[in-house]
Amino acid sequence: MSSKNCIKLEVCVDSIASAVAAAEGGAARIELCSALSEGGLTPSVGTLKILKEKCLNIPIFCMLRPRRGNDFIYSTLEIQALLADMDILREQGADGFVFGALTNGQTVNTEQCQYVLQQAAGLPVTFHRAFDLTNPICMDETVSQIRHLGFKRILSSGFCQSAEEGTNNLAKLIAKHHRDIIIMPGAGISVSNLDEILTATKCAEFHASAKKEAGENINITKMDCEISMGKQDIEPYSITDVNVVRKMVAIGRAVTGE
Repeated sequence: MSSKNCIKLEVCVDSIASAVAAAEGGAARIELCSALSEGGLTPSVGTLKILKEKCLNIPIFCMLRPRRGNDFIYSTLEIQALLADMDILREQGADGFVFGALTNGQTVNTEQCQYVLQQAAGLPVTFHRAFDLTNPICMDETVSQIRHLGFKRILSSGFCQSAEEGTNNLAKLIAKHHRDIIIMPGAGISVSNLDEILTATKCAEFHASAKKEAGENINITKMDCEISMGKQDIEPYSITDVNVVRKMVAIGRAVTGE
């Protein structure tokens, strides 16, 4: 099996340490965000700049999401801000973008998507898990709509909380649309369930955070104090583990017989 046919791992990260670990572990691509605890928001320009200049030699796709919330319904001003971010991120070397927008009826907002695709100026754009909030009964029509808009791939958990739960829908989508657009399973993918998901869906790419809780060997300090900066102080801070990335890459190669 040639390397071009191997299953590609995209790792979503929200820190420089995670991005470096993903690259060192053999990831094919980075989805760069801020605040993965909020589902992933638009990343800092400085983080992208340093990663492109100092650290990574793999493609970096930047999330375009101006705020938290699972509605993916954006105001005109929010889209204007997002497009302004996009310009700056592209100038600093972004290799692609990740975006999704819906209408009040939970259908694809074609107008806002067209703005983003036009602003991408030929760079590839992934439609993210906003897809999973659309009507699963119309999933084939929605995929075709997204493809005709110009998106290159769709990140999906198969309309379920996790890709493992949504395996059946993902397999159907990939079987029907794999020649036209990449359907990329993501959400809750781990070393323990990866082989099953890859085998069942026959996907060409998959998406994972490949994380573990930060340990003492990482330069992250938790302050012992009574002042909280938000709920993130209560939840453990975690980063991508280079060994988890390596295991996932190895599983992908084993599934394809490489």
